[in-house]
Amino acid sequence: MTNWRKSSYSGSGGTGGGDCVEITVHGDRFLVRDSKKPDAGTITATRAWLDALKSDLSTQRSATGVE
Repeated sequence: MTNWRKSSYSGSGGTGGGDCVEITVHGDRFLVRDSKKPDAGTITATRAWLDALKSDLSTQRSATGVE
């Protein structure tokens, strides 16, 4: 059984609440899926890809002033 984790920031309802992805580790890869449609498939990502995504999102957040 795979241990999927969902962000505590995802909430549980309301406008946009609960819209989130889940992630799990599988060997040296990470699997990412839509928490509302877990059977719709997964994206396989490397640590380097996730680090680059995090950096890009942080840069965009800083540029727009959105927290």
